[in-house]
Order: sequence, then structure tokens, then C-alpha cells
Amino acid sequence: MTRRVDLPSEPRVRAVLARLRQQATESAKRLTVLALAREFGLSNSTFRRHFPDVARDIAEASRSSPPAAGTPTSRYDLLVARNAKLKRRNRELTAQLTLAAARIQQITLDNHGLRHQLEAVSGVPLIGAQTNRTRGRPSAPSPPP
Repeated sequence: MTRRVDLPSEPRVRAVLARLRQQATESAKRLTVLALAREFGLSNSTFRRHFPDVARDIAEASRSSPPAAGTPTSRYDLLVARNAKLKRRNRELTAQLTLAAARIQQITLDNHGLRHQLEAVSGVPLIGAQTNRTRGRPSAPSPPP
């Protein structure tokens, strides 16, 4: 059984949020949900579960406000941003690959069906189709003498 957590009130959370925003502005650091959650002795996930609007506000503010001009971006921040960009690109490419594979499967099925229709209409089996079916199979062993 999990322990009971004493949650702060919404006005108290907003007051601490305002204080942390001020500190973040003065120190040119980014405000995070984790920093706010730690102020109350809560885990990040517990805070996000009970205060989703506040967590969303912090996330939107950090996305919409770029770092102030002249403030150096740390190597860690650059790596985090690059990693996020690569992950987004990877998801896009994975989705495109999945769609391409599905399209190839559909075209293969269409091709197979059209070949069968052509055989049925013409009444003559395609020679190339027969050799394609036997291609790649090992030849039958010859009988022993």
C-alpha cells in the first residue's frame, strides 16, 4: 500500500510557482516541474498527476520562451535539444517506413491478383511466373546409381 501524501493547496502551489519563476528569471535558468515538485517534497509524477494545469503551464512557458539573448547555453542543454530533435525525426522516419512497407505489401498483393486475372483471361499460364516460383529452390537430388 502506498503512503498518504499531503498535497499543498492550489493557491500555495501558484505562490511558490511565482517565486520560482522570479528566481529562474534572475538566474537565467529554466523553471521545471521537478523543481516545483521538490519544493513540496513530491515526486515529479505525483505532482503532475495532482496539478496537471500547473505542469502544463510550466511546459508551455518553457517551450514558448527561448533563453534570453546573451545567456550561454550549456552543453547539456544543447545535447538535450539535439536528442529531442533526433527522437522526433526518428519517429517521423519510422512512421514513413511503416507506411512505405504497408504500401509495398499492398502493391505486391495487387500485382499477384492481376497476374492471376491475366492467366485466367488469357488461358495461358505465364512462363515467367512459373520460373519465378521455382527460382531459388534447390534442385531435387539425383537418384543414386
